[in-house]
Amino acid sequence: MHEQSIVDNLLAIALDSAQKAKATKIHKINVVVGDLAGAVDDSMTFYFNFLREKTIAAEAELVFTHKPAILRCHKCKVNFTAEKMDFRCPKCHEPQVEIIGGRELYVESLEAE
Repeated sequence: MHEQSIVDNLLAIALDSAQKAKATKIHKINVVVGDLAGAVDDSMTFYFNFLREKTIAAEAELVFTHKPAILRCHKCKVNFTAEKMDFRCPKCHEPQVEIIGGRELYVESLEAE
């Protein structure tokens, strides 16, 4: 259910950016979503389809780019991508890691006229 508030914020950002650019129609909203952001594409699209009505984004498409979870091992300091959500270091198998990427959730760009 939190996807509704996420999409509401993403749409507000897009509409504000479009207004500042004096755009009259948004065609596409490109969104970056990290694997650890806790947002589901299908749910966001579902809410977007309702929230975009009666806005200049009424016919817009929401396009997702996914960023993997990037972790850093506390022991050997290697950076790695979590495979199948396995957060242990692949080099030394240390379970204590720092999350350094994958929490992203933002509007990357718009296509508008």
